Amino acid sequence: MSELFQQLQPYLDRAFALNAACTLFNWDQYNAPKDSIENTSKIIGILSGEQYRALINDEVKNLLPRLSTPEAQKELAFHEKAIIRLLNKQFRKLSLIPPEEYQAYSSLLVQAYPIWEAAKNNNDYASYAPVLEQIITYSKKFAGYAQKEGQTLYDAALDDYEEGFTTKILDDFFGRLSAALTPLVKKISQKQDLISTQCLHKFYPADTQEKFCHFLAEYIGFDYNRGLTSESEHPFTTQLHNHDVRFTNHYYENKLDSAIFSAIHEGGHGLYEQGIDDKITLTIVGSGTSMGMHESQSRFYENNIGRSREFWKPIYQKLVDMYPEQLSQVSLDEFYKAINASCPSLIRTEADELTYPFHIMIRYEIEKMIFDGQVTVDQLPALWNQKYEEYLGITPSNDTEGILQDMHWSGGSFGYFPSYAIGSAIAAQIYHHMETVMPIKDYLEQGNLAPIREYLKEHIHRFGCCKNTQEILMDMTGESFNPEYYIKYLTDKYSSLYEL
Repeated sequence: MSELFQQLQPYLDRAFALNAACTLFNWDQYNAPKDSIENTSKIIGILSGEQYRALINDEVKNLLPRLSTPEAQKELAFHEKAIIRLLNKQFRKLSLIPPEEYQAYSSLLVQAYPIWEAAKNNNDYASYAPVLEQIITYSKKFAGYAQKEGQTLYDAALDDYEEGFTTKILDDFFGRLSAALTPLVKKISQKQDLISTQCLHKFYPADTQEKFCHFLAEYIGFDYNRGLTSESEHPFTTQLHNHDVRFTNHYYENKLDSAIFSAIHEGGHGLYEQGIDDKITLTIVGSGTSMGMHESQSRFYENNIGRSREFWKPIYQKLVDMYPEQLSQVSLDEFYKAINASCPSLIRTEADELTYPFHIMIRYEIEKMIFDGQVTVDQLPALWNQKYEEYLGITPSNDTEGILQDMHWSGGSFGYFPSYAIGSAIAAQIYHHMETVMPIKDYLEQGNLAPIREYLKEHIHRFGCCKNTQEILMDMTGESFNPEYYIKYLTDKYSSLYEL
């Protein structure tokens, strides 16, 4: 470590520790007393303000340009160069935000989640709309601070989640998906009777589901000595470092597949975080490199692996043994088809692989309209319903199954949703590549996921943010982001399932 970097280290350590404290408070709020939120939001606001000042100060401002010179860079290790690169980006964005606004916004987000949760449970969008409007105002203001010449406001927001993926790129990406998948969805709509999902909608006690989901997380490699699971309204993953990774699930007693694939999905996120190299885990580069790459890992495990027949071959009997009354007469092939059945549905997290991209397109288009000033908060529910009718031919009967279904906007995550589709495409690209370097289907049939997990750790996980998405893909697969693998994967899979 160079002398200059040593001078920077205490500021990095302080900012990381304060961020970890905020993460713990945010995790705790899901099980905290209802009346604690107002006071806790003040505490988190203060901690967030201190985190801001730990990095945005004159000392760091003076050190950064000195550490960015060619001479100084020669003395830095690979991960230290990545830290300086990321810190330069963070410093530019954060320094443009007035500290009092940053602190007020952090406090607002703590209050927003329980308001959203209550609104969802009570089908009461009107109670959520005022806080959503405040969040949108802050999000647009912050994006405006960071906006570069020639950049749209929404592009500035997107940059926080997937650097380099602009609306121009995403418009083309979603256009290609829509053109390829819309005819396939229409053909399958004429063959809905071919696959039954009845076996998934019997009564499945939540406590037994929880036990099986614990088994599944361990089966794919999630280390419970360095992680834990809990329950929340909307499943999510968070971490303090690679030895403390946490995710939540939600159990519906008439939807067996919901919690199963949430466990595998969030477990995929968890494996990414647990696979971060020890050397970088307590630094600002000690997390997944982007939301798109992070989603590629969760979608890879959930869909490319978790919904394959090969994955279930060695473990399906265990599921049957846990639910003999419900599943003893259901064959593996019937179960495989049921968990992959395609039918337009209202809830994104319950959507099948084929119709899932349309849920993301809807949110992407709405977010663009929000940032362009084309729609008000009061108009959002009607716009949401209109988009669902347009893209999927179905309309929510209430706001709970419509605009209130996702937690993301209550957390200020505008620009996040496209990452789900980007991640699904990257997952297909990675799976295609891995088929060329290992007998991946044989490993799944043997119940041996270790070679798969270790390959992903070696080429993706351990680097954290030291490489960006395109660098990882180029180094791993030999080519940059290519959505054609995703289109081919979905086309081949669903053409086979529905005998097209």
